[in-house]
Amino acid sequence: MTDPSARPPLDLDRVRRLVGPAYAVEVVDAAPSTNALVAARARDGAAEGLVVVAEHQTDGRGRLDRTWSTPDRAALTLSVLLRPALEPGAWPWLPLLTGVAVVRALREVGADAALKWPNDVLVGEEKVAGLLAERVDTPTGPAAVLGIGLNVSTTRAELPVASATSLALAGVDVDRTELLGGILTSLRREYDAWRAPAARPGQSGQAGQAGQSGQAGQSGQAGLHAAYTALCATVGRTVRVDLPGGQPLVGEATGIAPGGGLVVAGRHGPVTVAAGDVVHVRPVL
Repeated sequence: MTDPSARPPLDLDRVRRLVGPAYAVEVVDAAPSTNALVAARARDGAAEGLVVVAEHQTDGRGRLDRTWSTPDRAALTLSVLLRPALEPGAWPWLPLLTGVAVVRALREVGADAALKWPNDVLVGEEKVAGLLAERVDTPTGPAAVLGIGLNVSTTRAELPVASATSLALAGVDVDRTELLGGILTSLRREYDAWRAPAARPGQSGQAGQAGQSGQAGQSGQAGLHAAYTALCATVGRTVRVDLPGGQPLVGEATGIAPGGGLVVAGRHGPVTVAAGDVVHVRPVL
């Protein structure tokens, strides 16, 4: 196992300089779940932009209530609080938006990253990051908590499953502080573009004031749909979807539906999947 002393802590002051006033970033030594911490802070009235990062996450939660932990200082485990003033139909796009932001940030540091629908980040065929978006009811309205767990220097022996990887194992040597700043900057850029209203004649669009109409801007929604589709390794593949409480669906993933679901061409025609575990089925050679 890698000596923890060889893994430097995050430089909080440098992170704050990298991301600017858009975020209020906090770093804790250890936490069971950063999503749980941020959800509690949201209920207590925390403003949009709160970010909590744990150097060591001991009992994180993934999709379908799976648990996930990280070795000390080997990963980036963080949660971001957003308060989008958008209609409920737009909220399912938040985890997909987060995936686009993470993949773009990883590609900037040389990782050959792609998305696996709905919320995994792959390098090659192996999972390097997982994403979890949760809606939280608060006294001042609904909030979104976006959780990101990314393996950075995790060794093969430290990974929980054989299908996982880390940036280090993929040959990408990166400073965690710089990468955290890059991910948060990318997330803010994607978030502002997605909710920006279309500029009217004689007006210049202001991303920071987007969402006041209660709807994601049409151009922003279309841009996010196109970006996610282009970065998604699931589209165009033969997949098996293990549906909750149902029979597996096998077919070709043909695209992403307007609501963010995966469109799978099965035996009985196209089906839009809103939830379920997706397995990329490799062709038999």
